[in-house]
Amino acid sequence: MCRAIKSIDSMEILDSRGNPTVRTFVTLEDGSIGVASVPSGASTGENEALELRDGDPQRYGGKGVLKAVSNVKEVIAPKLIGIDAAKQQEIDQIMIELDGTRFKENLGANAILSVSMAVCRAAATSLGLPLYEYIGGCTANRIPVPMMNILNGGQHADSSVDFQEFMVMPIGAPTFGEALRYGTETFHTLKKILKEKGYSTAVGDEGGFAPNLKSNEEPCELILEAIEKAGYKPGEDIAIALDLAASSFYQDGKYVLSRSGGGEKTTDDIIAILEDWINKYPIVSIEDGLAEDDWEGFQKLTASIGDKIQIVGDDIYVTNTDFIKKGIEMKASNSVLIKLNQIGSVSETVEAIRLCREAGWTYVVSHRSGETEDDFIADFTVAMDGRQIKTGSACRSERLCKYNRLMEIERELGKASRFENPFA
Repeated sequence: MCRAIKSIDSMEILDSRGNPTVRTFVTLEDGSIGVASVPSGASTGENEALELRDGDPQRYGGKGVLKAVSNVKEVIAPKLIGIDAAKQQEIDQIMIELDGTRFKENLGANAILSVSMAVCRAAATSLGLPLYEYIGGCTANRIPVPMMNILNGGQHADSSVDFQEFMVMPIGAPTFGEALRYGTETFHTLKKILKEKGYSTAVGDEGGFAPNLKSNEEPCELILEAIEKAGYKPGEDIAIALDLAASSFYQDGKYVLSRSGGGEKTTDDIIAILEDWINKYPIVSIEDGLAEDDWEGFQKLTASIGDKIQIVGDDIYVTNTDFIKKGIEMKASNSVLIKLNQIGSVSETVEAIRLCREAGWTYVVSHRSGETEDDFIADFTVAMDGRQIKTGSACRSERLCKYNRLMEIERELGKASRFENPFA
C-alpha cells in the first residue's frame, strides 16, 4: 500500500515564546512526507487535554518536551507503521486508546496531535491535494474573515489592561486579501495613534500592541479612532471583537480587575459592562466574557445579548464535545472557539465542529499564544467551511504565515473562492 506509514520521527523545537514544543515527521511508503508542529497556550482552560512537559528544572525551566518526543517515537510509531495514512479517524483512535486517559495525560496531547496533523499532511501530499481539499473535499472554498488581535492585555501582555484581546474584523471587505489590508492598515494607524498619545508600541504574545492604558474600555476607544483614521466605517467595513479571557481574573467567585484598578466585580457587573459596550462600539463578538466555571453567568450573558452578537465559549468548552453538548443544552453561548491542541487530534476537532453545526452555532478556529510557523489551521479552517479565524495580529511571522497561506488558498481557488461577512 503506497500510502502506508513507513516511519514516524519527532523532535523538540521552540515556539514563538521560546518554549519547547513538538515537531513530528511522518513518511509514507511512496515517499510522501508530512510535517507538523504543535502550538501552546498561555490562558488555558482547566479541562484542556494535557500538554506533556518534562518537569526537569535543569532544562528549559522544566518545560522541555523530550518525554512527548519519546512517546511519539517509542510508543506511538510502532503502533501506526503500515497503516494507510488516509485512515485519519482510525489512526487518531488508536492513539487515543493507546493513551487510555480522558485528557491524554499518559502520552500527552502535544505528542498525539503532532502525529495526527503530520499524518493528515502526508496523506494529502500522497494524493496530490492541497490540505484544505483533502480534509474538506472538492467544494471547500470559503475563506474565513480574520479576527485580527491588534491590542493585547491580560496574560498576553504585561500591561494595565485586564481583558486579553481586542480585535478588528474586516467584515465589509470583498475578499480575504482586502480584509487583510483593511486590518493591517488599521493596525498601523493604531500604532501612530499610540505614539501620538505617548503610549508604548511594544507588542504582546500575539503581536497586538500592549500599552499601559487608563482603563479596560480605552482599547475600544483607541481602536474605533484607528478604524476611522484609517479611512474605514466602523461596523460597516470593520467591526470589533473581544476576548476577555475572564477565567484569568476570576478569584473566589469574583472578577478581580487588578491590572486596571477596577476592583472586584460580580457576574452581573461584567454583563452590565458588556451590555454598555455593545451599545457604544461596533462589537460583533465576545469570547470568554465570563469564567469557565461560571455556566449560569454564560447563560445570563447569552440571554441578555446573544440575540445581538456572537457569544463565544473557549475555556468553558476546550473543544471537547462533552462540554459543548452541555453548553448547547444550557444555551450557555451561541458559538465555540476551536483549538486543535485543546482536544489533541484532528478527528476529535472535526467532531466538535460537527456538533456546533448541528446546533446551528458558529465556530471560530483559533491559534494559540505560543505558536509556530505551522500554517495547518489556515487550510483546516477552509476545509471546515469556517467563516472566522483567530490567528493574531499583523506582525510576527508565526501569525502572518497563516494569513499568507489563506491568501495563497484564495489565489488557488480563484473565482471559486467565497468570502462573506459571517454576521450578515
